[in-house]
Amino acid sequence: MGSNTAMLISEIFHSLQGEGELTGVSSVFVRTSGCNLRCNWCDTPYASWNPVGKDMSVVEIVSAVQSFPAKHVVLTGGEPMVAKAMPELARTLKQLGYHLTIETAATVLPEGIVCDFASLSPKLSNSAPDKRLSDGWREKHETLRWQPEVVQTWVEGYDYQFKFVVAQPEDVDEVEALLADLPSEIPRHRVLLMPEGISMDALRERATWLPELCKARGYRYAHRLHIELFGNTRGT
Repeated sequence: MGSNTAMLISEIFHSLQGEGELTGVSSVFVRTSGCNLRCNWCDTPYASWNPVGKDMSVVEIVSAVQSFPAKHVVLTGGEPMVAKAMPELARTLKQLGYHLTIETAATVLPEGIVCDFASLSPKLSNSAPDKRLSDGWREKHETLRWQPEVVQTWVEGYDYQFKFVVAQPEDVDEVEALLADLPSEIPRHRVLLMPEGISMDALRERATWLPELCKARGYRYAHRLHIELFGNTRGT
């Protein structure tokens, strides 16, 4: 069951899914450390901007997952798809009967990875890193953040949702422009708009206009349940 190939893991914890179609579902989260993007508002900088964690084998990760009662597993990050052992981990967990969600920015081709539900979160221009980073990183982020061919491959191969972080009403126009860039027509109920923010005050401020915008255009409003229940706290 699994090899000794190591992955850098920032945390493994049992909580409730806080975002998307499976909101409220008891789930084990496996958060890899490392990301190919540098979103300015990233809420998990310990897994992206300053990746830290523990090297764990697939066997060790699976054992940790099995210590919890949940049957849903969320593979997240950082960007889980940059972890070389991720296909092996996903295959092993699926063989054990787990439901797998992969949370990805959809910048890396799936290449047949085992997955029950792909939560696709392409990054909008509001994610651009500020001057804390070099021009090289800023250019890399801008080049990588939207890759329609990669996104289309995920859409064609998996049950999916789109989850966009929205900071201002104009962001929704950008969402629509990106989706129009895809060969597939994306049903609007599969598109979730999530207010940007890591505090309830920030979320409530954006909730003054985002729900109405969702109603007008047919998108789903994505609450951030974990912020309401636990705050912006690791391991939740």
